[in-house]
Order: sequence, then structure tokens, then C-alpha cells
Amino acid sequence: MRRTIRGVLIALRLFPFLWAFLRDRRRFILVGRPTRRKEGHHEARAQRLVAVIAGLGPTFIKLAQIFSSRADLVPEPYLSAMGTLQDQVPPIPASAARAVVEAELGRSVSEVFEEFQDEPMAAASLGQVHRGRYRGQDVAIKVLRPGVEEMVTLDLDLSFRLLFWVNVLFPTHQVQGITNVFREFAVRVREEMDFRSEAENMERFRRIFRKDPRVRAPLVIQGVSTRRVLVMEFMKGTKVDRLHDRFTSGELEFNDVMERLAELYLRMMMLEGFLHADPHPGNLLVDSAGTIVVLDWGMALEVPRWTRDSILSVALAVERDDLDGMINGMYKLGMISPEVSRGDIREAATEVMRIMERARTTHRERVQEIIQQVWDTFYTWPILLPQELVYFFRAAVLLEGIGFRYDKDFNGLLMMRRVLARNRSRLVKETAREPMNMARDLLGEAVTSLRVIRDVLSRVEREELRVRVHPRDSQSQERFLHLQARRLLLSVFATATALISAILYLGLQNVWLLAAGLLVALSMFLFTFLIPTHLLENPLRHARGIRPPRP
Repeated sequence: MRRTIRGVLIALRLFPFLWAFLRDRRRFILVGRPTRRKEGHHEARAQRLVAVIAGLGPTFIKLAQIFSSRADLVPEPYLSAMGTLQDQVPPIPASAARAVVEAELGRSVSEVFEEFQDEPMAAASLGQVHRGRYRGQDVAIKVLRPGVEEMVTLDLDLSFRLLFWVNVLFPTHQVQGITNVFREFAVRVREEMDFRSEAENMERFRRIFRKDPRVRAPLVIQGVSTRRVLVMEFMKGTKVDRLHDRFTSGELEFNDVMERLAELYLRMMMLEGFLHADPHPGNLLVDSAGTIVVLDWGMALEVPRWTRDSILSVALAVERDDLDGMINGMYKLGMISPEVSRGDIREAATEVMRIMERARTTHRERVQEIIQQVWDTFYTWPILLPQELVYFFRAAVLLEGIGFRYDKDFNGLLMMRRVLARNRSRLVKETAREPMNMARDLLGEAVTSLRVIRDVLSRVEREELRVRVHPRDSQSQERFLHLQARRLLLSVFATATALISAILYLGLQNVWLLAAGLLVALSMFLFTFLIPTHLLENPLRHARGIRPPRP
């Protein structure tokens, strides 16, 4: 019963937006031109959508926060509107938070903590943080929202059922990307709701950076941290977007802080393979000693060695204008579906290359503008951005936004170039394969290629060479033939209906019957020209105003 009620509630609240998106694309859903919208219409709708998502609870709030960084899947202004959900989650009552702590620790709050402040310091979609004291030490106590695990499980089950039909109706690369985000979220949200995983992430970060006094993460208090309660060292500091007074007083040096932040994320992504996946100003502090403090480790990504190697190979291919090398790297990263041919994707790769060329030759473009252009290209063409690059790009945009907040002439691109130049030798040493291994791989590929060529030539000589059509092409031809067959059948039915109506009129002399029959025949005949071939388009394409991907 609960599942049915929840499913009906979700459907009733979200269906008006789905209907509106479809009408944006075709005024009468299946036929017609796109509906004309007044200026500001999408902005107002985006705000209404955010309000509905906030009312649907933690699962959808968390998903909206994730989608707020996926400009390759969600267009503006919906993207920016979803980003506002970051700090707009109502807190749970203090009594409920205390009940969770007592249930987890088996003792009353007053027996465990010397102090527990009822007013939360922060409220998030899955949990909230209270300040307290434990054995004379100031601590932050993170508490999981009661009932959130059951709610997330139910919502995900209903969402996957809905996504099944969305994929049937709109099997575009954007819908595929949205489905992948849901799948990734389903795995990661379970880890995030288990605070033991977050504790392990913090301890791992502390181990990796133990020799670097310029960066820290909170110390986990063992013995009182469980699956639903996380007790950690209370970290004092200034949020990175509120450092103006410390910069103007000379306590901190602006370029030093910005470059340390950029170097931190570069090192996590490309050198250590362990990335903090929730970069926003509330999670990055600078303490009184100038140390960068990274908070909220519920979301962290493991970046495998092969992924780092592939990312580096794509970057180097872009640097030397090697289009084929770039496309090869994109295939390795899973950015392009194996069913998509190189010819189809070559123009998209060329456009990305042009964007990066403009970035190299001009100092006026901002990182955010460059990344937005890349995301627009990915949105247009069947390219999916790897989740590791999504969060890395998000961090890059965040850092530039912070820098621009303090200095209107701040150039994030130049800053990142300086950081890359300082770390270039270590980056290549840590991520690139050894020369001997690279030579061995190249030799093996060359030998394999020669064998394939020899086999092909032998088959040609023996007249055994056969050319097979790719299943994707045959499926396309099948769909075309089915469409023509439907049109032919409808035309036959329309003609038969008109003849039968005329015969019945001659026998019964009923004008209404004749009119109804001819109207039905005319409708079927017109529909033969209007059978929609565009049903597979993305229902959100209206908001970006860019050309559709080529077939």
C-alpha cells in the first residue's frame, strides 16, 4: 500500500513537468511545432520543479544535487536551479536526532557526550550535524535521518521502473546518461548512508596526506562512530568563499591558497586516484594556520590507474592535435558507446579540439566557459562524460568561481597551467606507463595488425572475403521498412473505410454515418504522413537550442 501511495504521489507531482517538456518539443505531443514560450518561462518552471523535488524528500534532493553538476545531461536554467538545493534541506527535530544516537550507541546522549547542542550546525539530504563535546574534546556529531534508508530504497525502485519506460520511448544518449547516473547513485547512496564508509574515506585521506601539513581532514573518534552516527574532530576554519578579510589583512596570500586548492584536486584525481566527490564552499575551510580542511567525505571516488592513464592520453592527444589519439582515448574511457562509429563521432571530437585550441591561444576565456562549451558538445553528440571527469570539472569550475569572487581579473586557466607546469614531471611519471612497457605494447599491436592484414589478403585471394552489415545499420533499415509498412497499411485501411462508408450510405441513406466514415478515413490517411519519426528525441532538448545529433 505504501509503495502504491508513494508511486502515485511521485507520478502526480512530476507528470506535469514531463508533459510540459514534451509540449515544448511538439505542441500536440506527437505532432506540431515546438510550443512558443515567453521570456523567463523556463526559469519560472525550473524554480517550480526545484520546489517539487524538495517536497519529494531526500532521494530526489540528493539526485538533483548530483544532476546539478551534469551539464552534459541537463540544460540551463534547470541546472542552476537544481544547484540551489545544496543548503535548503529542513532539519529533523532534535528529539529524533537524539533517538538515533541513543539507538546506535545503546546509551542516553547525556551518558556519552558531555554536551550535545540541539540546534544542528548543518542539515543535508541524508543526515545532519550537531556540535558536542566528548571526553573534553569539541566534536561534530553526524546523524543519519530516521527512515531515510527505507525511503531511498523505495524511491529508487519506483524510479528504475519509470526509467525503463523512458528508455523505451526516448533511447537517446542523454537518457542513457541519466540512467547511468541513477545506477551510480543507487550504489553510492548506500555507501553514503553507511557512515563507516565515510569514516574510512577520511582515514584514507589522512594517510595519503599525512606528510603534507598544508591539508587536513577531521579525525574520526573511534568507539562512538557507527553505521548511523559519525563522531569526528570539530574543525574550525573559514569557508573558502569568505576569505576576503584574511586576504586584505595579508594573513593569507590569494594566489597561494588558490594554487594549493587546485594542486590538491589535481593530486587526488591524477596521482592518488582517490577523489573527494562533493566539492563546494561549505566543505572546504581554511583554518587559523592557513591549512586547507576538507569536510564531508560521504562521496569519494576511486579513480583506477587505467582511467588516469586514459585521461592523460586524451589530454596529451589534445595537446598535440592528435584527433585519432583523442578518439581512441574516449573509447577507452567509455565516453562513446561501441555501437557509435568513429565517423559519427569525429565531428564532435573535432569540435572539442577546436574549443581546446581556442583555450590555448586566448587568455580571455574562463575555465567555466570552456567547460560549458565542452559540455554543450557532449550534450549534442552521443558522448557520455565519465563520472571522474564530472567531479574534477566541477571542482575546477568551483575554484575559478571562488577566485573570481575575490578578483574580477582572475584567470583560472592561467592558474591551472602554472599548477600543471609545476607537477608535469611527477604527473607523467606517476600516470604514464614505463617506456619499455609502452614499446612492448606497441610492438605487440604492430604484430597483431600485420597478422590481420595478411589474413584479409589471403581471404581476398581465395575469394572468401565477406562483408557483414553492422547490427545497428540493419536495425535502422528495419525501422525504416516497418514505418513504410505501417503507412501502407494505414492507407489501405483508410481507402477501405471510405469505400465501406460510401456503400453503407447508398444502402442506408445515413449522412452522419457517411460523414463519420469519411472523417475516420481522412484521419488515418493524414496520419500516414504524420507518423512521428521523432519520438526518440530527448524531451529536454528545447532548453538548450542547439542542433540535434546527426543520425
